[in-house]
This record gives sequence, C-alpha cells and structure tokens, in this order.
Amino acid sequence: MKTGRRGEKQAERFLKKSGYKILGRRVRVGKHDEIDLIAREGETMVFVEVKTRKTECYGRPAAAVNRDKRRKLSRAAVTFLQKRKLRPPFIRFDIVEVIDEPSEIRHIENAFQLEGNYRVWW
Repeated sequence: MKTGRRGEKQAERFLKKSGYKILGRRVRVGKHDEIDLIAREGETMVFVEVKTRKTECYGRPAAAVNRDKRRKLSRAAVTFLQKRKLRPPFIRFDIVEVIDEPSEIRHIENAFQLEGNYRVWW
C-alpha cells in the first residue's frame, strides 16, 4: 500500500512538471471504484492509472491494467462525469508507470479507450 501511494505522489509531481493540472487524487466513485489521478491537459480531461513496482523483473507495470481493470476505470470515469454533470470536450486514459530500481517514470498517453458498454452521452 505504501509503495502505491508513494508512486501516486511521484506520478502527480511528474505530471505537474509536464504542465498538467491535477483535479483529483484517489477519487472514490461508487462503492468499489477509484481513480488514482484526474488531470487536465488543455481541454482534455485525463483519467490516470498509476502502477508502481520495485523492479521490472516480472514485466512492465502497465501490463497489470488488463481488460477487467480497463472496464472498471471506464465505469469509474463515466460515473464521475455523470455525477458532476461534466462534459469535457475530450477525455483520455493514461497510465503512469513508476519503477524504483532503476528509478524511472514512464507516461503512456492514451493508453486505452473506453471499454465495455460505457459511452459518453454528449
């Protein structure tokens, strides 16, 4: 748990330095869904999944964002927008990989599209 939170803070600092405005951290949506970071880049609202690993011995952190996780993130994003009655011109799903050894942060923009039966309504 500590590793994940530390990684989220590192990812947030990285995105801020890259010009993103952070709109939310660890945003709970419904009973079971959480969005690690919500940011804005220009007119685009960005939903960010952060994956932190000590090493890459067992593969890239982004590989853990499987179809089930993408569907949950899609559901969370659509629910977030509906509850707040937000209609951003563009939305995007990014993944930020945080690796401890060797120390590295990778930002994967537009890592995936809305999955499942989830759609934006405007």
